[in-house]
Amino acid sequence: MQKIVYVAMAADLLHAGHINVLQHAKQYGKVIVGLFSDHAIAMMEDAPLLDFEERKKVIENLSIVDSVVVQDAPSYKENLYRLKPDYVVHGDDWKKGYLKIYRDEVIEILYDLYPQEKKDLEYHPRLIEVPYSTHINALGIKRTINALGISKAMQQKRLRVLLGLKKPLRFLETHSALSALIAENTCVDKEGRKVGFDGFWSSSLTDSTNRGKPDIEAVELSMRLNTLNEIFEVTHKPLIYDADTGGLLEHFVFSVRTLERVGVSAVVIEDKTGLKKNSLLGNEVHQVQEDIEIFCQKIRAGKKAQVTQDFMIIARIESLILDKGQDDALKRAFAYIEAGADGIMIHSRHKDGVEIIEFLKAFRKKDKNTPIVVVPTSFNAISAEDLAKYGVNIVIYANHMLRSAFIAMQSVAKSILENDRSLEAEKECMSIKEILSLIPGTI
Repeated sequence: MQKIVYVAMAADLLHAGHINVLQHAKQYGKVIVGLFSDHAIAMMEDAPLLDFEERKKVIENLSIVDSVVVQDAPSYKENLYRLKPDYVVHGDDWKKGYLKIYRDEVIEILYDLYPQEKKDLEYHPRLIEVPYSTHINALGIKRTINALGISKAMQQKRLRVLLGLKKPLRFLETHSALSALIAENTCVDKEGRKVGFDGFWSSSLTDSTNRGKPDIEAVELSMRLNTLNEIFEVTHKPLIYDADTGGLLEHFVFSVRTLERVGVSAVVIEDKTGLKKNSLLGNEVHQVQEDIEIFCQKIRAGKKAQVTQDFMIIARIESLILDKGQDDALKRAFAYIEAGADGIMIHSRHKDGVEIIEFLKAFRKKDKNTPIVVVPTSFNAISAEDLAKYGVNIVIYANHMLRSAFIAMQSVAKSILENDRSLEAEKECMSIKEILSLIPGTI
């Protein structure tokens, strides 16, 4: 009877490295490919460029593959116990890094399936590891694609794709192309996952502050578009735009069309009227919440103006900021959704996050699906994972890149003056080589 050989892969961008692994596997018997689902890939790193059915069609038409099954989680456990393969084949790149946890799991399962084998916690004779193709691999191909850039339409639709694959999404404030490159390239290995930021937040606060202007909608859309275009030229992740109140209904319609045209994935508008004041000031300053029906009219007009189904309008509710209570916040949330809002942002000034959690519980009792966005600037002790357990889909870290840059720049400027030279400041600065390595095409 022919031996069963199991090979798990994403095969998002099929290349010679995949073929090399599959050819090795074929030497041992019947090759079954466990193709990671879109959800499984998103859990481990980023959303795939090609969806499952597209990837499956390619793999199942390879002559060296006998059959394809779905692997719906990063863990191999379910498929290995169900298929009981004689061999598992993988590239040897998973001996280190965030994938090592799954290698260890495979070894443990193989010893469970074949207890007669001599036990070695670092190795199993039925695990065949193929030398990693350093000259061509998916990571390298994806980096090349990112350097070349992707279409505005692909970048724009990515937010909706990600919302369907993983929770929570983490978005980081970016106020320049360089800050966006840092956000795009920063990631950590965490419990079998490569965790990074899923997209960017274009904050009106930091965009204004970066230009030395007050946060009162003083920076026009035309000025902010320059920053957006610079970010889109060098990155590929989706961007959510902070439009404050959205302005007059008639003006908001044109803003929607403009933002959609340049590739923005979503716009957030808050239900306040009059001269914009920062929400975290609460009732310390005069702030007026917009009438529900008038705000709904703005949402409906914005939805009617957009061209594609990919663009999203997210309604930001200020009821908790202005101490109007849960009932008002919930009433507004459901009214805004009825008017066509694609998502709800709920905001709070309180550090304990209690009122946010109360809102989430009450909202999710009635609505399980509408995306919820939070900005935990005040309630920053709650992790994104915990917020997701209460039903949050997107967590935005709304101003931290600019705030941290201010401290660093101020410290370096002081050091140069105090020491009358830059030597002492070097320890607080990124090297020129490192900073150039961030810029596509420089080295």
